[in-house]
Amino acid sequence: MKTQSQFTVVIVAFLMLLGAQLNAQQKVAPLTPEEQQTVVDSLSSKLTANYVFPEVAIKMSSSMKSKLENGNYKAIIDPQEFAVTLTEDLQAISKDKHLRVTFAPGRIAAQRQAVTPEDSIAYLNRRVNNMKRNNFGFKEVKIMAGNIGYLDLRSFSNVAFAGGTAVSVMNFLSNTDAIIIDLRNNGGGSPAMIQLITSYLFESDPVHLNNFYTRPSDQNSQTWTLPHVSGTRSPHTPVYVLTSGSTFSAAEEFSYNLKHLERATLVGETTGGGAHPGGSVVATDRFMVWLPTGRAINPITNTNWEGTGVSPHIQTPAADALDVAYKNALELLTKNNTDESLQAFYEWPLAQLNLKTNPVSLDTKTLKAFAGIYGPRKVIFEKGKLCYQRGGGTKYELIPYSSNEFMLKGLDSFRIRFLADGNKVTALQGLYENGRTDKNVKGKE
Repeated sequence: MKTQSQFTVVIVAFLMLLGAQLNAQQKVAPLTPEEQQTVVDSLSSKLTANYVFPEVAIKMSSSMKSKLENGNYKAIIDPQEFAVTLTEDLQAISKDKHLRVTFAPGRIAAQRQAVTPEDSIAYLNRRVNNMKRNNFGFKEVKIMAGNIGYLDLRSFSNVAFAGGTAVSVMNFLSNTDAIIIDLRNNGGGSPAMIQLITSYLFESDPVHLNNFYTRPSDQNSQTWTLPHVSGTRSPHTPVYVLTSGSTFSAAEEFSYNLKHLERATLVGETTGGGAHPGGSVVATDRFMVWLPTGRAINPITNTNWEGTGVSPHIQTPAADALDVAYKNALELLTKNNTDESLQAFYEWPLAQLNLKTNPVSLDTKTLKAFAGIYGPRKVIFEKGKLCYQRGGGTKYELIPYSSNEFMLKGLDSFRIRFLADGNKVTALQGLYENGRTDKNVKGKE
């Protein structure tokens, strides 16, 4: 059954692609009153039979029929405009952002044509290669200063193709001290990928993630974390999830699950608000509808994020979410560690983050007081700025981040602290990101 289902999906996807090409080549015939009637009747029938909330489906059906009878659609002859108008009317009642009508004659015609298994295999290969070029949605993974893992995830791709990449990414992040998962540009995807990634964030004992009700079959299903994953889990690593108004569908489920399981801190904006799964259904020869046929029912809240979105713990503009989460993670790690070397390790990138929002400015007199010779090191005041140079090496501009501490522009692994006796600068202390320090006295070659 599973193999047959996947084969069917491949055929439909191939037909969608072929249909889009055919549609672009065909001249669009104007809409007639008779076609409007057919579209409305078909949509009404499919909504009342399958839409997740029967009572809402009846309201939508009655509204469309009433507007058609009252002539609200009479002036519309552009099929695309009609699809947009119907979508707006349906969403105005349902508030369901997944529910939408599309004008797709080429796609529908292609779906009604027979295709060979060879066509399907060729399309599947093209589709997989295209997903590979986008790394299955795993846009970027890296370890930032302070041993903070970062994952920019643009989609929850099909585990059958993307599972190996997901496993590699989660194992890559397993040695980090905190993990930031960026879903600000993620529009959704596969619940199975949600299950896989989430499983790495918990112990092996299964955790109940979500419930789903599907109206056409009148059945309920559940999703749980997996009892076995390849590689290393990170059940105790602090997790931050970045969200925006563009975070939608499966990306919202991932955020909502972790929020209510108290497993992650959400940072950013309230998400889009789409919690009803479904699929595309042919309505007529030229119109389709993406029809939500089920709903998510979280086992903790007994509801979902439909229409409301998922609200973050820390509300901030999406553009600032990464810096805010990064800073929060470093502050948490600094607070929870008593080891001085570890604290210095986390405070190193924290100082640079603080500088973004709280720049330090020192007057000319103070800057000039730091200039001088410190053993093999020279601090020079020129053109209103301090510069640092060791021997005949590269000259770096010094940027203050406190009254006596400076970063070197272009060199992240080394900083300077000036030491003083009263009002007199006496020495230069070199600071290294691993916590090591050294010192040179001022005025001595």
